[in-house]
Amino acid sequence: MMNESMFGSTMWAGHWLWMLVIATLVVIPVYRICKRAGYSGWLGLLILVPMVNLILLYFIAFSDWPASKKGAQDE
Repeated sequence: MMNESMFGSTMWAGHWLWMLVIATLVVIPVYRICKRAGYSGWLGLLILVPMVNLILLYFIAFSDWPASKKGAQDE
C-alpha cells in the first residue's frame, strides 16, 4: 500500500509546472513554423492534442504553403 507522500494519491504540484514547461518548449517552435509557412500560428496549439499532432505534422509537411505561393507571386 502506498503511503501519503507527494507521489501518492494526490497530484504533485511540480507535475503541472513540468507539463507547462514541456508544452511551452513544444508549442513555440510549432507556432513559428506555422507562421513561416503562412498558416495561423494558433495551429501550433494542435500539437498538444494526441493524434491530431500527427495529422498537423503531415499537413504542414505535404501541403502547399501559402507563404511559398505568395513569394512566387512577388517575383
